[in-house]
Amino acid sequence: SSKLRHVEKDVLIPQIMRDRAKELCSDKVQAFTKCCQETGFLMVVKCRQENTALKDCLVGYYSDPSFYEECKAEYLKQREEYRATGIKKKRQKVTSNV
Repeated sequence: SSKLRHVEKDVLIPQIMRDRAKELCSDKVQAFTKCCQETGFLMVVKCRQENTALKDCLVGYYSDPSFYEECKAEYLKQREEYRATGIKKKRQKVTSNV
């Protein structure tokens, strides 16, 4: 059944959403990271623009109901596979060589 437990709704699906949103906003993640590396202590002041752009990008995905449904579907698919095989599938991390 596709009934979700509390932990799935509140923890596991949001985790997938965060991972996917980070991948989808990766250009903004990189811009913010680069800014922080270059400015050190002043990053709070200096990188405000990059931080805002990143937050807006992530929040845009978090608050998108169709994105939630997409991630929920991905989660349920993983759960099915796990139940069928007993093997927990790790999400493929998109690693960028910086």
